[in-house]
Amino acid sequence: MTEVTGTVTDDYLRILNPSVTERLGYVRHALFDFDGTISTLRQGWEEAMIPVMLEAICGSHPVTPEIEQEVREYVDRSTGILTIEQMRWLVDAVRRHGLAGEPLTAAQYKQIYLDRLLVTVNQRVERVMRGEISPSDAMIVGAEDFLRALHSRGVKLYLASGTDHPYVMREASVLKIDHYFTGGIYGALDATEANNKERIIQRILDEHGLSGRELLVVGDGPVEIREAAARGAIALGMATDEVARRGWNPHKVRRLTSAGADLLAPDFSRLDVLLGILFDKEGDSPAGDRIVEGTPWTKDRPDRFST
Repeated sequence: MTEVTGTVTDDYLRILNPSVTERLGYVRHALFDFDGTISTLRQGWEEAMIPVMLEAICGSHPVTPEIEQEVREYVDRSTGILTIEQMRWLVDAVRRHGLAGEPLTAAQYKQIYLDRLLVTVNQRVERVMRGEISPSDAMIVGAEDFLRALHSRGVKLYLASGTDHPYVMREASVLKIDHYFTGGIYGALDATEANNKERIIQRILDEHGLSGRELLVVGDGPVEIREAAARGAIALGMATDEVARRGWNPHKVRRLTSAGADLLAPDFSRLDVLLGILFDKEGDSPAGDRIVEGTPWTKDRPDRFST
């Protein structure tokens, strides 16, 4: 085992917040982020957005290291929010730097970004639809198995994304997972912020009279993890490698740790571990014991946490 950001880790599950074990075992509802958490159809979206932002800010001027760093840091910390909100930040940044004249509108910048991104996304979607690749090959490893397992346990599932609603609906359907989300699929609606993750999380809690421990929030971005942590929900950060579709992404480990994730996993390949720690409460289960800070649960000795 190795020491990472103050916690002892194994090769799969990392427990960043030891006190979370007192809240485990009660999940009745679960909210999932989509892109990067389940789907890899939009893998690389950041590298489509960043050039759009740099071109808008700098115009004909050379891109400075400082501006590039500013844009990359913003894109990273805003992962998971509505795309239109990212474009509103861009409008402000164009004005603030004053290098490229009057900015376009947020909607116009968003369309430029989507025109570039959707070339690749549509090609991937079409490959799945033609049967050239299976839906599972366009998802993080084990994602559908985890959704199916939660659904079979009676957990009500929700899907929320900063991607536009029609695209989320289409892509979830292409991946053949839309039927799991009986609580609803919520993509971005530019005319309203009703579908942002903060409001959806709060709405789930309020409408069902839930305590935080009854809601699991699963995502690879800081937005949903921060909002979950702020409301006492179980925050499962997915530090996914969207290219390999399995294994740790060190960059996401850092950002999800900073966002306040209770638990970290790289993918959904160890269904036994995830279901064990989330649902088992009694005696020989991980959620029924007290965990020394940072020690991971191991399948081989479910009555103990490894040391």
